[in-house]
Amino acid sequence: MSLSRTDRTAPVPAHSAGVRPILLDAAGLTLSGLLAQPPDTPPRATVVAVHGGGMRAGYFDGQADADLSLLTLGARLGYTVLALDRPGYGHSAAQAPAGLTLDEQSAVLSAALEAFAARHRVGHGFLLLAHSYGGKLALTTAARTPGLLALDASGVGHRYGIQPDERRRLRRHLEWERNWGPLGLYPPGTFRAAGHLIAPIPAREAAEVPLWPAMFDELAPRIGIPLRLTFAEHEAWWQHEEADLADLTSRLTKAPLVRVERQPGAGHNISLGRAARPYHLRALAFFDEALRTAGHDPAGTPAPAS
Repeated sequence: MSLSRTDRTAPVPAHSAGVRPILLDAAGLTLSGLLAQPPDTPPRATVVAVHGGGMRAGYFDGQADADLSLLTLGARLGYTVLALDRPGYGHSAAQAPAGLTLDEQSAVLSAALEAFAARHRVGHGFLLLAHSYGGKLALTTAARTPGLLALDASGVGHRYGIQPDERRRLRRHLEWERNWGPLGLYPPGTFRAAGHLIAPIPAREAAEVPLWPAMFDELAPRIGIPLRLTFAEHEAWWQHEEADLADLTSRLTKAPLVRVERQPGAGHNISLGRAARPYHLRALAFFDEALRTAGHDPAGTPAPAS
């Protein structure tokens, strides 16, 4: 994708209007992130957005187009949206330069939710929305943390479409194509705006990549909340033919609802592409459904504690 002179030189906002930076102390680390809250009403619930490998929390607040941001959309629809830099990214990168394992990240994420709830109204509770490696963390956390309401993840499966040792041999442009897909899927300015989102993948995180298929098989039967998985039309990192998806869902025996969907007109990085808004709307609709099924009115909030 070629960039116009204006596209190359115009300043990129740090975040959208109504979105603010936040720091949370959790399990000995200080996590950075972004927060958006409903402007005039208490939240229905709190969506916790978890980014993938090599990205940061701003993935969910894309700046190339006003329609990209999950944070602003969620807040307009009555949700608090908290997008966190995972351990080893953002502020905590200096504290954990080699990163953490998924188990360790899960413990930090659970502690971060407790810390956030101690200082903010969270509505009916926490919903996880995650992408790629963040989907692995969300699935790990859902299997090990009681009380979560639902999980929506994109760009994560249970069997790789390319083996980790093959990935090391990929030429850089081929790996880029697997992450992004056709350039026309993204609005002008995407790759300039995404420059400040990109971060090194911590070594301990990278070392666990080959272990994920076995880890998923162990975690899957323990996930007991409604679950939605989305695969982009141009997803290239995961196996997602019908037989693959049948095998994946067959392992999620405890989840009361498992929904697998495909997102047309999208590459792996759905939330930075033109399909971001329809994907985010479907994810939030799934959360509304999960709240109703659990007996919560998604248009309302819990009564204050007495």
